[in-house]
Amino acid sequence: MDPFGLPFTVDDVVQGLRDGRWEAAGYVLALGNTRKRVRVYGATRKDAMTKLTEKIAASDRGLPVAAADSTVSAYLAYWLDGVAVHYLRENTHTRYAASIRLHLNPGLGVKKLARLTTRDVRTFLDGLRTTCQCCAQERDSVRRSCCAIGQCCEKRLSPLTVTYVHAVLKSALEHAVREDELPRNVARNVKTTTPRPRRFQPLTAAEARRLLHAANSDRLHALYELALRTGLRKGELLGLHWEDLDGGTATIHRSLQRTRTQGLTVLHTKTLASERRITLPTECLSSLKIHQERQEEERQAAGTGWTDNGLVFTTPKGRPLDPTNLTRRHIGVTAGVYAHVRLRLQRQAIDTLGNALSPTGNDPDDPPATAVVR
Repeated sequence: MDPFGLPFTVDDVVQGLRDGRWEAAGYVLALGNTRKRVRVYGATRKDAMTKLTEKIAASDRGLPVAAADSTVSAYLAYWLDGVAVHYLRENTHTRYAASIRLHLNPGLGVKKLARLTTRDVRTFLDGLRTTCQCCAQERDSVRRSCCAIGQCCEKRLSPLTVTYVHAVLKSALEHAVREDELPRNVARNVKTTTPRPRRFQPLTAAEARRLLHAANSDRLHALYELALRTGLRKGELLGLHWEDLDGGTATIHRSLQRTRTQGLTVLHTKTLASERRITLPTECLSSLKIHQERQEEERQAAGTGWTDNGLVFTTPKGRPLDPTNLTRRHIGVTAGVYAHVRLRLQRQAIDTLGNALSPTGNDPDDPPATAVVR
């Protein structure tokens, strides 16, 4: 229902274009709590009706439909909370919202969506690269620092952040193109340099052996073994369940993350490509057996205070381990190269890595303890 008590309905469906496309029109909720007649197009009558029905459904939920005559800021708000929220993971949605609030709205928000040009986008991105963000967002005037006292800190965004902001804008404008609000995505015409990845500095085999030896009595020793010998991500390690371990292999399909609304929660891996089954070295199996026995002792000691969630790695009370706290233990785990190979080939690579980490390893200056499988 609209603000005047009238239903949002289909107004007309006609095959009115010379190129044979179908046009559907109807009234929907627009920005400013008003009614607006919109037109959508499709290759078939069904396509046009589907697009219009989606807009009407959004109106029924109280979400205004942004149009090309709205500002960039208004369209980004509509896209983020009316469209992207339905397919983005919560943490990704939070990062998108921060990029829009901190950078896109201050830089492009007042411009009309239909009048946004490639030059506007290029100038905006160049400004992010070259302008001190404390001064640009006037944070210095609040804190009485930086340019406000004549001592600019010259804090600029990293190339990676600039690329991320650009990607958010491209995604939003791509949706506007799909909804026939814009003829083209002007942000796609702006090319940004791909940031160089940070250099990955793995431990040498000797350093890894010393780390495992030093952590031998730690209650999370099995986690360190898995991290060094398999290259699993931190969230994947902390999201591992006992039921994921079977016959010397581990199925990786979950990750523990902290979200704004749910706190610590176990989620499916970000993409299907991230789901995989890996073989576990003998050393890891031995460490996990000891870890399981120790966890059972902790369960008995905790009694009714134990939280039973099936996780392999927990606090002494059975609760999930906070990824941030794990990082503070100097065990940040990031895999630089991921190899998806048949288990037989993977076993060969794991065995090679296991030999390098054995106590009878060679020179202390031997190569880094990283196996790359091609």
